[in-house]
Amino acid sequence: MKKMMALLTALLLAFQAALPVVYAEENGTDSLGITAPSAILMEASTGTVVLEKNAHEKLPPASVTKIMTLLLIFDTISQGKIHLDDTVTTSEYAASMGGSQVFLEAGETQSVDTMIKCISVASANDASVAMAEYVAGTEPLFVEMMNERAKGLGMNDTHFVNCCGLDTEGHVTSAYDIALMSRELITKYPQIHNYSTIWMENITHATKRGTEEFGLTNTNKLIRQYPYATGLKTGSTSLAKFCVSATAEKDGIELIAVIMAAPDPKGRFADATALLNYGYAKCTLYRDTDELPQVTVPVRGGVEEEAAGEYAGSFSYLSTTGQDLTGIEKKWYAKTEVEAPVEKGQQIGKLVYYLDGQELGKIEIVAAKAVDRADYLHYVKKGFGYWLL
Repeated sequence: MKKMMALLTALLLAFQAALPVVYAEENGTDSLGITAPSAILMEASTGTVVLEKNAHEKLPPASVTKIMTLLLIFDTISQGKIHLDDTVTTSEYAASMGGSQVFLEAGETQSVDTMIKCISVASANDASVAMAEYVAGTEPLFVEMMNERAKGLGMNDTHFVNCCGLDTEGHVTSAYDIALMSRELITKYPQIHNYSTIWMENITHATKRGTEEFGLTNTNKLIRQYPYATGLKTGSTSLAKFCVSATAEKDGIELIAVIMAAPDPKGRFADATALLNYGYAKCTLYRDTDELPQVTVPVRGGVEEEAAGEYAGSFSYLSTTGQDLTGIEKKWYAKTEVEAPVEKGQQIGKLVYYLDGQELGKIEIVAAKAVDRADYLHYVKKGFGYWLL
């Protein structure tokens, strides 16, 4: 019995040891020659993970951190709390940042728009901290916002300590989490591409010494090297090595390729290119752009006889197996009746998508507005109205 148990234990350990190798081969990263220890390829509209390699390994992200910084800046703009033409004053602390910077001086002012360019194009630490202070008052308070936003996105491998990505103990994320925040940024605020695709541009420093031009050059070489590149952010430190979140769009398909801890700068771009090329060779995207019919459901005991429905979102489906997506079928299902009161947003039906008899996904159909329960007075008034007719 002891020999049998020892044999079973040995077999189990051997099986567990073999899992990562099988997993990598199944996902195709080995055949692509990905040299970085951690990588992922995600389709943006659906969030489908096409390929991954150690995608949940917690690693320092360097300046790829700034994707979250930019996301919070655009959040604040969309809320109307700040505006692109606002004037931001650089503090002494912001001006003291090392690493990549645009050499803002204490007391120097720039517009929010220019600060975003400095962050997106030149990966400026000083501009990042200046914006963090402008949005939240202090960088520590801004970092709290970063971690809260990350939590809301399901970035469970992430803990931010600063807003710019300088090496600090405990400042970590994963390739998967970077893909999540990249997806949120480019799908919610596609105007980021107006900044992330700038190759070279000048800004003007206005200080006590006068005015002078300063040239910004994009740290993301894929903007010039890869024909479909749209961004997004690079990062490198001695601890993080070389990282990139590379976004691209071709034939309506938007992909996100994240590379972490590549041994050299060319390697990160080569790995990202390999992932993107694989994605565009394998991926076919279906988007339902048809005008969908209105759905109504009878209401029992309500002040209105029907509840009008609305579609809770849109539908996309990504295939990586060469399926013929022209055969996708749609079927509507609605409740035969709902009882009042009906709350706004209450599900009253669904639209389901099928391919070859298999369900691909669905969109919920919800009540567009509330329907109150009818009381005695309502029926009296209704009856009186009929009598007048």
